Amino acid sequence: MTGLSDTFNRPINYLRMSVTDRCNLRCIYCLPAEGIRLLPHGEILTYEEIDTIARLASELGINKLRLTGGEPLVRVRLPELVAMLAEIDTIDDISLTTNGILLKDYASELKQAGLKRVNISLDSLNEDKFEHITRHRKLNEVLQGIEAAKACGLNPVKINMVVMRGINDDEIVDFANLTITEGWHVRFIELMPFATDNPPECHSTGGETELHPQFMSAQQIKERLNILGKMEACKKPVTGNGPAKYFRFPQTTGTIGFITPISEHFCFNCNRLRLTAEGKLRPCLLSDQEIDLRQPLRDGASPEKLKQVITEAIQTKPRQHHLPQGTIPKTRRMSQVGG
Repeated sequence: MTGLSDTFNRPINYLRMSVTDRCNLRCIYCLPAEGIRLLPHGEILTYEEIDTIARLASELGINKLRLTGGEPLVRVRLPELVAMLAEIDTIDDISLTTNGILLKDYASELKQAGLKRVNISLDSLNEDKFEHITRHRKLNEVLQGIEAAKACGLNPVKINMVVMRGINDDEIVDFANLTITEGWHVRFIELMPFATDNPPECHSTGGETELHPQFMSAQQIKERLNILGKMEACKKPVTGNGPAKYFRFPQTTGTIGFITPISEHFCFNCNRLRLTAEGKLRPCLLSDQEIDLRQPLRDGASPEKLKQVITEAIQTKPRQHHLPQGTIPKTRRMSQVGG
């Protein structure tokens, strides 16, 4: 392992890999109700191709992998891919981001295959509100998935809540209280813009000073939590590879994380590269820049050539995103990148 870093001397050791652009929900900040034009199956990377890319990336210095979508569990035989990736000696962490609907059926198999942890997207604990946000009435399935993940040891199970003023911000305290009573690990995520033709709910900023009325900053979220007492910064790092800053209430086992792409960006220590389901390397989530890896892979490029493409993609990683200037990604929706 030689180690990777970009032109700003940020170590790059984390690869997020989207395995599908398909999803079994239609969350209002991610997809229109009718869905999107889906990629033909032949354009999506095979498990063997994903495994090849992961192995080459690991030889360059990547040691952490996350599987995303769309919804990764709608792709058949996902545990088989996890087992393939778990055989890579230099990969020490494989995790999954899911909406949790199918997790109760796969949690144990995924754990046995080598998955370490899961992050579960859950934006409401209220059945009607959950249906409004996701356009499906599947809350009970998600809650069962959370329990199944805990039961088989996919820990820490992290719950991701995208906070939207006027939609689910009245549940901020309810989610935080579960870190006290149930030991949950909850992460509050600021709403961010993605693709200009998304529904109005998707836009958190429209320019340098204009903020979407549904946007809530992490500081505003923290102020809502004062009713539960004073939080303290976590002294022991919470397992994970992301940008969240973690806190907890005294004498509790659960944690509260804040992910702040808008109010306090974390680009200065970004350690990740993304791979889309059809094999495009994306150096920055919030930039449209992409580098094609699938075509040279399918054309029979040598391992050294493929590693050169990966390295060159990292070298194009920008210093930071440009959301404050009103520049947002236009070519893809969040569901096509995996967050």
